[in-house]
Amino acid sequence: MASTHVRGWQASPVIPSICFALFAFTLAWSPIAIKNVTLLGPQLSPAVTDVSRDGGYSALINGQVVWLYDDTECMDRAGKQLSFVSNTAAYVQNPHKNISILRDFGVESVSTDEKTGAKNYAILADKAVGTGGWIPFQQDELDFNKQARGVQRVAIWPGTSPTSLSTTQAFLFAPLVYVDSRPQDPSKEYNARGMTLISITADRSGPHARRQGDITIPGTEVAFGGFSSILSFTSTANVTSVLPNRDVYMLGMTLAGLQLARAAINEITQFSKYQFWDPQFLKFSSTRPRLNEKDIRKIYLPGTFSSGSVFYSPFFNTFVMIYFNKMVDSTFRIRYLDLNRTVGTDHIWPKGGKNGKGIAPEDAEALVKYAWSSEQELYKSPPGKGGFNYAGVAHPEFWNRRYFAPSLYPDNTSPKSLFNDWLGGTLVEEKDSGGDGKHLLLSWTSQVRGGLNTGIYQVQLAKVEFEDVPVGRGFSTEAMENDYASSGAQGMPTLAPTSTVALSTLATRVASSSSKGGQKPESTALTDIGTIDGLPSMYNPLPRWEGKWRYLNRTLSIVLLTSFVAAVVAVV
Repeated sequence: MASTHVRGWQASPVIPSICFALFAFTLAWSPIAIKNVTLLGPQLSPAVTDVSRDGGYSALINGQVVWLYDDTECMDRAGKQLSFVSNTAAYVQNPHKNISILRDFGVESVSTDEKTGAKNYAILADKAVGTGGWIPFQQDELDFNKQARGVQRVAIWPGTSPTSLSTTQAFLFAPLVYVDSRPQDPSKEYNARGMTLISITADRSGPHARRQGDITIPGTEVAFGGFSSILSFTSTANVTSVLPNRDVYMLGMTLAGLQLARAAINEITQFSKYQFWDPQFLKFSSTRPRLNEKDIRKIYLPGTFSSGSVFYSPFFNTFVMIYFNKMVDSTFRIRYLDLNRTVGTDHIWPKGGKNGKGIAPEDAEALVKYAWSSEQELYKSPPGKGGFNYAGVAHPEFWNRRYFAPSLYPDNTSPKSLFNDWLGGTLVEEKDSGGDGKHLLLSWTSQVRGGLNTGIYQVQLAKVEFEDVPVGRGFSTEAMENDYASSGAQGMPTLAPTSTVALSTLATRVASSSSKGGQKPESTALTDIGTIDGLPSMYNPLPRWEGKWRYLNRTLSIVLLTSFVAAVVAVV
C-alpha cells in the first residue's frame, strides 16, 4: 500500500484578487515533501504462540537493532492469557533482509493446546528477561505487584527510543507509572511515580537493561527525557569545559507542549544540576518549569504531543521531530529545525547554522539557537478495528549509514570506517536509495481489538520516502562532512570513560510521563497561538498550509499590503 503527495509551498490564505507578487511574499517553502509511503504491516514474533504488545521503540546497539515494548501479553490460539510482562525487548532477527521478523527473549513452553497437542510458547518475566520485566523491578515494586494481583500495579514502560552513548551502549529515561485498573475516578487510571535511568547493552545472548537506582523526582515534575534525549557537544557558551565531556538535551511532554532541559553527561544522574530553558529570556537557568504551565511564553515548543522523537537527519542536514499529537487521528506530524530562522543573536550561530556552515549531528545546542518549522502532516496511519493508533515513532537506524555521530566511534577510527551497516537492504538497496536518511521507518501501535483491559495490540510498520531537496535550497552539509572527515583520525572529543561509569553506578532523579504512551490522548488538541510581539518563539505557530511571513522583513510586507489596500480603496 502506498500513498503519495508532492512538495508544496505552505501558503497563507489570501484573497484571490490580491496580486501574485504580494501573495508570494506570504509563502513559506519547506524542504520536506513525501514521495511515497509504503505500508509494511505488523511485526512478527514467530517464537511466541500469539502476542499483544504496544509501544515499539528502537536503537542500533553493537550491531543489533534492539526493539523495546511496553505491556506485553502472550496468549494461546484461543486468546487465553499465558503471560503478562510490563516491558520486553527483542532483536530484529535479520535487519539486513526482513526488518519485520523479531527474535524474542525469555520464551518458554508453558502449556499444550488441548485440541491440537501443539505447545504454547510465551515470554516469561523470570526467564532471561529480567526481574519482573526486561527493565528490572526493585523488590518493593515486585512485592506490591504480587499483593495487588493485577488490580493495581507498578509499570515500567520504555516510552521513547534510547539515545546512543557509543556504538555499543545507549541510555533511556523510562517512566514508572502506578496503574489502577478499577479507579473510582477514571482520570486516575495512570499516575506518574517518576522516571528511572536505564543503561542498555547488547550481545549475542540478547539485550541487557541495567536500572540506575530508584526515582528521586516525583511525577509532579516535567518528564525530561520522556519524549526524546539528544547527546551533544558541550555548549559553546561553556568556555571552561574540558573535553571530552558531553551535554544531553532532554525534551519532556506537558499538556501544553514540550519543555527542554540540559545536563552534562557526567551529571545526568543528579537532577539538582540540570538546567532548564527559559524561552522568555533565551537562556538556561536552575528554575524548573511548572508541569501544568499553560503560558506559551514559558514553553519551549507549544502544542500537543503524545509520542515521538528528535534526531539528526543526514538527508535534511538538520534535526527533525516526528510525532503523534493528541488529536486521536493516527497521523504522524513532522517539523524540522529551520537553520534560516535564528532565535536571539549569537555570532557563533548565525543564519545557516554554526558559523554559517550548517550543523553536525552533535550540535544539539542548535535546538535553542534556531526555530522549529511549522507542523506538517507526514503520514496518516490506517487505524485498526479497535480504534485510533498511538505510540507513533520514527526509527532512523534503517537506510542510514550515519546513524551514529562520528565521535561515538572508538578513538582513532579511520574516517572511512565511521559508518554503520546499511539496514533494510531488501526493501531499499543502498545504491538506489538516494542517500542516507531519504527513506525512514515509522512504527505505531494499532488496536486490533479495543476494550478496557481486553484490547489486543500490534506494532505496525511503514516506510517513508522523501522527495529530493532541490539543489541550493537545503541546508549546508559542510559542518556534517567536516565532522565525519576528521573525527576518528584527528582525535575528535569522545565520551569520557567516567560518563559510562556514572550511568552504571548512580541513580537518576528525573520526572515521568503521566500515562501510557505519553500523555493520554484527547479528542481535541490545544490550538497553536501565534508569536506574541516582542517575545521570541522557538516554533512557527501556524499549522501547515497556513504559512508564515518568511524570507522578508515584516515591515516591508506591511508597507506593501497597506499600499495595495490604499490603491483598491482609491479605485473604489
